[in-house]
Amino acid sequence: MRARRLTGSLAWLVVVTLTAAGCGLSGGSDDGGATAGGCKVNEGNVGSGKLTGDVKGKITFQTTNLKKDFGGFFNGVIKDFEKANPGTSVKWIDDPGDNTFTQRTVADAQGCTMPDVINIDAPTATALTKAGYLLNVGVKDPDAAKPFVPAFWKSSTYKDASGKAAHTVLPWYTGGVLLTYNTDMLKKAGIDPAKPPKTMFGLFADYEKIAKSAKGKYFATMANPIWRIPADWDQMNIKTLSADGKSTAFADDPRTAQWVAWMAKLYKEGAMPKDSLSSSNDPSTPYSQGQVAYGSTNPSFVRFVKQNSPSVYAKTGVGQQPFDALGHTTAAPQYISVAATSKHAPTALAFAKFLTNAENQTAWCKDPKVVIFPTTTTSLDDPFFQNATGSDPFSQARKLVAEQLKTTTAYQTNVSPAVQKAIVSQVQLAMQGKKSPEQAVKDAQEKADELLKQAG
Repeated sequence: MRARRLTGSLAWLVVVTLTAAGCGLSGGSDDGGATAGGCKVNEGNVGSGKLTGDVKGKITFQTTNLKKDFGGFFNGVIKDFEKANPGTSVKWIDDPGDNTFTQRTVADAQGCTMPDVINIDAPTATALTKAGYLLNVGVKDPDAAKPFVPAFWKSSTYKDASGKAAHTVLPWYTGGVLLTYNTDMLKKAGIDPAKPPKTMFGLFADYEKIAKSAKGKYFATMANPIWRIPADWDQMNIKTLSADGKSTAFADDPRTAQWVAWMAKLYKEGAMPKDSLSSSNDPSTPYSQGQVAYGSTNPSFVRFVKQNSPSVYAKTGVGQQPFDALGHTTAAPQYISVAATSKHAPTALAFAKFLTNAENQTAWCKDPKVVIFPTTTTSLDDPFFQNATGSDPFSQARKLVAEQLKTTTAYQTNVSPAVQKAIVSQVQLAMQGKKSPEQAVKDAQEKADELLKQAG
């Protein structure tokens, strides 16, 4: 099971609102000036030409809830940048990153006051790119891609107002995905912990073996499908949305109904606690208490178990998340973007590249307060990630995730919470035996399409 990828409903609404308002990026306005969204900007910030200009002046840099724990590191990065670029000044502000983040950020953009350099997530990047408020880094700096893992960079695009993919973000840090499991429970079920399954249905087959072995004393995993949709489908290369994102496509793939049938079978056979079907609890706590065989897929979870449940940690193993039909994993990175409205865009772009370069990414990932992974090729090859020794699960997890990130792509399927809920509720009905898997998938697609149509 992998971490749920919730998207902000506000972000979804914001995209609609901005589209209706006719916002976008333009090389000219009514009075002849360049615009980004509804803001007048320097002509060099928009259009097809490379960004030029002196790196000097004051810019504002906004992170998301990082100042409390990482003040020393980021103040050092800022100081180094200012020293290397005389005449520059970086003002660092930190947003709490609450549920209104996207709404507030878009409001700032509409007011032409968005920070010059900003840390954003995928929903916010979707809204701001469509409205034309972010610098097209791929156009404005053709060399911007060089430090990053090629597949990661190539997939880190968002659609502008015309529907064209644009590189408006620099990949920053990410979490990673892997299997974590109780080796004792797997062995009792006749599963070799050293040979993790390569497909989702292979993993489901192992769940079934655990249910038969456990006989109700413990479980394989938690039931609520909200933790798996659309992540599992992405890994199986099932297209949740159509190419233009205006409708769903998952019902067209027969594997979706097979996936639902597996979930229903596992639930019926006791692989999952009955009361977890609609629970918001992920497997972290029950795993640490020895109640489920598979834990959270986040590498930081392994360290959590190490620190808080030594007896369970001693039995913990880690393995590759099934690559399945996709052939690699996906990640949901945090991004750094430059405002197209910046008055000192050359300085903002220079700082964004400095912040995300291999040296600074590697340094931050080594901070003992976090378990995060970089997005640059050089960083992933650092001995910190590659020189895992012994059988310590946490070290093995770090090496495993760093290796798989060399071929990963950024997470692309972006559904609103309302659409996700509509799909999940139908799957839950199938798991309860109230609908056939085929009917549940059909109904899920119809309900999701209605919501997408309403959203425009």
